[in-house]
Amino acid sequence: MSSLSRILKWYSDVTEFKLNGQKTYLSTIINGCTQEIISYTISYNPNLRQTMTILELAWQKHPALYDLVFHTDRGWQYQHTTFQAWLKNRGVEQSMSCKGNSLDDGLLMDSFFDILKWEMFYGLEKNFKNPTKL
Repeated sequence: MSSLSRILKWYSDVTEFKLNGQKTYLSTIINGCTQEIISYTISYNPNLRQTMTILELAWQKHPALYDLVFHTDRGWQYQHTTFQAWLKNRGVEQSMSCKGNSLDDGLLMDSFFDILKWEMFYGLEKNFKNPTKL
């Protein structure tokens, strides 16, 4: 199948929040076509378990995604053999940003995180007693 016929593309990344001196990490998967949040997780450290959990949550909602392209930056978790094997075993094509150029996924993911933080977090930090309640 040619890459031109692929129309379903998901994007993923992790962002950091600082709340009451505690770092908290939000990892999301976004549908590139509909801009829908497919799945997300919140963790106190950016670890492989967090990344694998968002994949499992996404797959529970959408178990038959043939010809899906999953695009990320070159973060360590996306280069991990466990992550790559998970995608391969489900027929998902992995796509990563070119080294030193995150503009291909940065526009969608960074814009989403920027809007989320500016509209729902910055200046409102005192409203969140627990970082996992972001």
